[in-house]
Amino acid sequence: MPPPMSPQSLPRHTIVSYARSEAYAQRTQSILGKLGYAIWMAEEHYARAEELRDEDPPVLRLVDERRLAEVDDDRGENTVPIVLLTGRHGVTGADPRVVAAVKRPAGLHELYRVMQGVLEDHPRSCPRVSTHLRAVCKRRGRDWEASILSISENGCLIRSPEPLPLGTQLEISFDLPAVGTLELEADTAYQLVPDTGLVFSRMQPAQRVAIQDYVSSMLS
Repeated sequence: MPPPMSPQSLPRHTIVSYARSEAYAQRTQSILGKLGYAIWMAEEHYARAEELRDEDPPVLRLVDERRLAEVDDDRGENTVPIVLLTGRHGVTGADPRVVAAVKRPAGLHELYRVMQGVLEDHPRSCPRVSTHLRAVCKRRGRDWEASILSISENGCLIRSPEPLPLGTQLEISFDLPAVGTLELEADTAYQLVPDTGLVFSRMQPAQRVAIQDYVSSMLS
């Protein structure tokens, strides 16, 4: 898991949407905007583009499959890739501009993974937020307090008074608002001196959802 991105290193991408707001899960568009993916309705974007004189071209289109015919055919060197918002059957046509599909209503985590995969050289699988959570680490019969500085559903960055060599396995527990205490197993994956990055392992589905909800609430 790569180290967390600072606000200055967040992507800044213009996305054009050919879909009604009902095609997105609640808060998805606003949260993605805070993560650097500005989603503009098609009509708003083209009105804005005239003012900017093509200085901020879209890098991706989110298109309800029922509106695909509305998208201009720009196939060629500057083709803008399309992510379809579909029903449960996914992509059924053969349009080469379509690079991915997400089921409606499209959720934050699904769209984030797709956008990262399509647009970023070093994609992340899930969003991460800065935080300050008290944690208790346990290893080899000892326990000590640490601080969680950032967290995603896959892992966290901690500041620990105890050294944690890379590849170390440990247990970590911490409280999340409205959820209570989570107890997880983790492995040390990287150092961001003086801090250590952990990857969670053998998570229960309910634990993963709890962290997803916490991240979403912090980004809202």
